[in-house]
Order: sequence, then structure tokens, then C-alpha cells
Amino acid sequence: MWDDAFPSFLIGLREGLEAGLIVSILVATLVRADAKSRLLQVWTGVLAAIALALSFGAVLTFTAANLSATAQEAFGGVLSVVAVAFVTAMVFWMRRSARTFSGEIREKVTGALGMGAGVLMLTSFLAVGREGLETALFLWTTARAAGESSGPLTGAAIGLVLAAGLCWGLYRRVLRINLTKFFTATGVVLVVIAAGVLGYGLRDLQEGGVLPGLTTYAFDLSGSVDAGSWYSTLVQGVFNLMPTMTWLQVVGYVGYLAVVLPLFLGGVRGERVKAPKPEPTPAPEVVSSPRRRPVWVVPVAVVAVPAVVAGLVVAFARPKPASSETVAVSETECGKGFTAPDTGRQTFQMHNTGDKTSEVYLIDPATGAVYGEVEGLAPGTTRDLVATVAGGSYAWRCVPTGAKAITSATVHVSGGGGTVKAVVPVSENDLVAPLKAYKVYVDQGLATLETQTRQLSADIAGNHLGKARADWLTAHRTYSSLGAAYGTFEDFDQKINGWADGLAGGVDDKDFAGFHRIEYGLWHGQSASELKVPAQQLATAVVGLRKAFPTQDFDPGDLPLRAHEILENALQFELTGDTDEGSGTNLATVDSNLTGTRELLTVLRPLLTKESKTLLPTIDTAVARLQKLLDSAHHGGSWTPVEQLSRPDRARLNGATGQLLEDLAPVPDLLEIRKSA
Repeated sequence: MWDDAFPSFLIGLREGLEAGLIVSILVATLVRADAKSRLLQVWTGVLAAIALALSFGAVLTFTAANLSATAQEAFGGVLSVVAVAFVTAMVFWMRRSARTFSGEIREKVTGALGMGAGVLMLTSFLAVGREGLETALFLWTTARAAGESSGPLTGAAIGLVLAAGLCWGLYRRVLRINLTKFFTATGVVLVVIAAGVLGYGLRDLQEGGVLPGLTTYAFDLSGSVDAGSWYSTLVQGVFNLMPTMTWLQVVGYVGYLAVVLPLFLGGVRGERVKAPKPEPTPAPEVVSSPRRRPVWVVPVAVVAVPAVVAGLVVAFARPKPASSETVAVSETECGKGFTAPDTGRQTFQMHNTGDKTSEVYLIDPATGAVYGEVEGLAPGTTRDLVATVAGGSYAWRCVPTGAKAITSATVHVSGGGGTVKAVVPVSENDLVAPLKAYKVYVDQGLATLETQTRQLSADIAGNHLGKARADWLTAHRTYSSLGAAYGTFEDFDQKINGWADGLAGGVDDKDFAGFHRIEYGLWHGQSASELKVPAQQLATAVVGLRKAFPTQDFDPGDLPLRAHEILENALQFELTGDTDEGSGTNLATVDSNLTGTRELLTVLRPLLTKESKTLLPTIDTAVARLQKLLDSAHHGGSWTPVEQLSRPDRARLNGATGQLLEDLAPVPDLLEIRKSA
């Protein structure tokens, strides 16, 4: 998480220290001027500035969430560029002002003391508010780049807390910091980080259709760089440098650094003359005015106003639902109440007016492609369906349980709205050929497994335990490559590959059977006589499975699900070492799981290519990356045990598996069986 947290930590520390110094100087000046009664005005201005910054962040977050996907990219790109401009101006301003910072603030305070309470409040509000708005904008852009990571907010919180501690130390005179050197050093780092934010923003603008060149890459290192490694994650999180970048991103990144960094460093070297020390200004006479209102009224008002304004902005910026009326779902009223929606992200209220639970899809009537869906809509219930709408034709397809599908009248939407991606529906018939091909693969694998388990049983019966260990691994790898069929194997899987976890007696339980039972015995010094019966039982179970498999129910819809689940189980059980009973061959099992996943993708490839032209190349790259890491842990006939991997190697392996799982995640949705008639 630190890779995502560092940029925000730095901005929180730097901006927090800058704002904290302003507050410290304001407070110190009032205390020395014997005007402690005016401190409430300073803190009121500070609270108002904080409320404004938080409200600004809320407006950015909630208004962006209501935009279409394309508009969100464009909006984020524009704000990233604006954030870079603010950060650049901030580092240059602080470089010039660090030497005379205290004197300027004191001058403003002493001038405000002779005026009304509102002037002093405004002084503190403006001084702190600028830092707050800059911080909110920069945090929003970095948080958006980090996705679901909590790193940016955590980093900013740590930076702000540390800044508050430093300011307290400076105020109490228990710390001495060369502020000029501090702001110069952090300014250099922020310039580099801002270059990355600019590159990320330019990519957003390309994805939002504002700028060209989205597919014109300057380089593509995704095949040779491990995206899940610690160093890759660090570079991406801190500097926003990606394995794949467009020419516009590279030109923007390099150009920004080439122009801004020399100007910043040149300005630092040019500032050799110390600014004259400001003459102390005598404290003005403070005129107290009678209190005309309760002391809490103004603080509450200035804090509440930004929040109320932000709430109104968010409320009015939120797009209206596509239809305030209900869209009916039933055998007789499918789509009733549906009118042409506006373009953009829309929310439809789907109400089941029939007497059967139904599925409902928003489709392109010409192709049957699906834009959005709700499953299991019970009679009399209402649920929201959210979809992005562009110019084109739309209709509803209602599929009541046990009845024929009904398609509503077509509605035409005019205007642009960008490109909207739809999923072409897959029928059960489309998966017949892939399922048949995979069944042949499994049947052949079971035939091989039958021979291998008989050989393993013979090894143990002949007391050839050294050979049995090698033959055990060969047979277990064969079984591990059949992962997509596990759910079909019924009770045979427990007999063939059962675990001791959950059994009352653990590894000594009478029901502990199969490969892991034999693994435990072979690698824990058990005799051939102790292992003879478990080995015979394993061979018998495999024979029974091979005989039963052709008649077992294999749901075609399971194939797309298994594409993700095989390696999900590998990450959860094999890469943690949970299933190791002594052989240390979990990585060999993962390698076989990957083989099974690759075979599954082979039979699904024609359908996946039809549904998405870009998904399979991405998956293939991720598969190759994981395979390369597994090969590096394979030395002749032995495998490195998971617990003996170095921390970087284990992190790379987990990261590559996690990335592949993320790439495989769309497969079940793309190939979900949907009833079309």
C-alpha cells in the first residue's frame, strides 16, 4: 500500500506543514499582541477552510460518480492536469516565499487586528483554504489513479498528523527545521510525482475521447515486466509509470520534467541573497467590541455553509433517472412505461408485475447484445438496473421462469454519448462444442491417471518408496490439471484428493484418503505396509471415476466459471502452502492448475475472441508471466517449496497470479448463458 500512499503522504506533509505554519504564526502573533480573545476568530477561519476542502472533495467524488464511463475518464483527466498546474505553482511559490514567510503572515495579522473580527477570520480562512483546496484536488487525482486502494487516504492522514506534530514543535520552540531546504527538497520530489500525474491525466483524456493516440504506444513492456512485483508496483504507484504508455503520455511526462525541473532547480541556485529581516511591528491597540450574538453562531455557520453548498451541488449535478416511471417486467407487460432515455449513465427501475420470478435484460434488438441485466426479480418487487446509454436502439427482454422470453417494443435514442460496450449473449448451444472438446481432454487425462495411480500402488506394494515419491508427483500433477471438472466428479474428488483439514482426527482420521493421505505417509516416514491400503483405494477411486465420468452431469455454464476458479483456489490453498503434507510441491500443483486453465481457454477461445478482441491477448500475456515465474522455481525433478521462496519471489508469484485472476474475471460474465427466445 505504501506505493500508493507515498505521493499523498508527501502532499499531506508539505501542505499540512505549510498550513500549520500559517496557523502557528497567526496564533503566536495574537498571543504576543495580548489579543488571545481574538483566537476564536482564527480557529473559525481555519475550520471554515477545512470544511471547504472536505466539501470540495465530496463534490469531485460524487459528481464524477454520476458521469458515464467515458465522461468520468475525461473529467478525471482534466482535473489531473489542473492538479499538476496547482502543484507546480505551489512548489515555485513556496520556494520563493520560504525565507520571508513568517514576516508576511505577521504583517497581515497585525493589519487585521486593528479591523473587525471578519477581517482576521478571512485572513486565516484564505491562508489555510488555499492549501486545503490544493490538497483535496491532488488527493482526489491520486486516489482515482490508485483505484480501490486505501493507500492515498492513509498516506495523506499520516502526512497531516506528522505535519501537525512538527508545527506544534516549532511553535513550542522544541524543534528547529530549515524550512527553505525542506520545501526545496520536497519540491523536487513533487515535481517528479506531478509529471506522473500529468501522464496519467493525459491517458484519461485519451480514454475519454478528448485527445487522440490511445492505441499509439511508445512502448509495451507488459510481456517482460512483472506487473505484480514490488518494484513494478512501487514505480506505478509513486511515479504513475506503467508498463504500457502512449506516445502522448511519454512526451507529456518527459516534456514536463525537462521544462519544470531545470527552472525549479535554477531558481533555487539563484536565491543566494538573504531576504532582509523584517522590522518588528508594534502591536496595534486592540479595541474590543460588545458581543452581539452567541459565540457558537459564527463557527457553526462558516463550517455548515460549505457542506450545505456541496450537498446542493451534488444533488443538482446528479443526473435524473432514465425513467421516473416504472418499467414493467412480466409475460404480458414487458417494457411497459419505457420511453427514450437521455444518453449517459442511467438508472432504470424494474418492477415485476407478473406472477413469476424473471430475468430482464436491456438489449440491442438488432444483435441481442446486452447492456445491463437484473436476475431473479421476484413478483411484486422493484430493483434498479444501471446502464450507460448512447445513441442507438434499445429494447427490454423479459425471461419469466419456465416461460418463453418476451422482447418489448424498440426505443430509439438520438445523440452521441460515446461508445457503449455490450455483451453478445451466449446460448447453451454455443457451449456445446467447447464442452465436448473439454470432456475429451478430461477423459484422456483420467485414462492416463488410471495408469499412473496403478503404478504408484505397485511401487508401494513393492516397497519402492523412493520411486513412489516420484510417481506420486506425476500422478498428482495429472489430476491437478483437470480442475475444471472437479465440480462434476461428485464424491470421487474427496476420495482422490481429500484434505485432512476439517476431519476430526486430522491426518490420522480414517476418512483421510487419496493423494494427500499418501503424500503425508511418503514424506513422514510411514512404511509401505501402512500406505498399501490407501494406495489401492486411490487407484480404485480413479477407476470408478473414469467409468462414471461420461454419465456425470457437466453443466456447460460451469466452463466459463472454472476459468477463474481454478487459479483462485490455487492462490488460496496452494500458494499459501495450506495443502502441503510434506512433499513441498505446491508450485508443481499450481503449474498443473495453469495447464488446466490454459486448456480451458483453448476450448473457449473461439467464443472469447468473438466477445472481446482484446481480452485474450491480455490473458495470454499474464499466463506467460506466471508460467515464467513457475519455471524459475523448477529445478530438474524438484520444486522450490512455497515456504522456502524469498519474500520478493513469493510476492512476484502472488502478484502475477492475482493479476491473471483479474484478467480472467470478465470471462464468466462474457460467456454467461442468457435465454434469448
